[in-house]
Amino acid sequence: MTPSERLERLDRGENPALILRMPSGFALMGDTQMLPGYCMLFAFPEVDHLTDLEGLARARYLLDMSLLGQAVLNVTGCRRVNYGILGNLDPFLHAHVWARYEWEQDPYRTAPFTDYPAEVRGAPDHRYDPEKHAELQDRLRAELERLLAASS
Repeated sequence: MTPSERLERLDRGENPALILRMPSGFALMGDTQMLPGYCMLFAFPEVDHLTDLEGLARARYLLDMSLLGQAVLNVTGCRRVNYGILGNLDPFLHAHVWARYEWEQDPYRTAPFTDYPAEVRGAPDHRYDPEKHAELQDRLRAELERLLAASS
């Protein structure tokens, strides 16, 4: 599926991972929930790079990313939130928001999330499941709505 098709599907509300439509794009649950609360923010309309956004649109995207991170922190009680805008594999603007926990084992606790082996990150029992993760997704949605209202 192309980035445009993914965004169109999100815009139509056809992706169960959708948390909330935000001013700058779509907040959604990450494909893996190995670290509960892993989320992504897809820019909408589609752009390739953060630098493709002008002034207020760029500021809005970064604000929305930080609000998503605040929601993850507030809902999960994680010890910290990591942010990443990579775009190497999927060449369109999207941000990763990773919850980080005390219970993570060394050396991964202080390393980037991507240092976890792919077979651990993508293990079937960690895959996002709309039923299994519904409560977490609902809590993130409610907290994001609260934070967005407070930031207006």
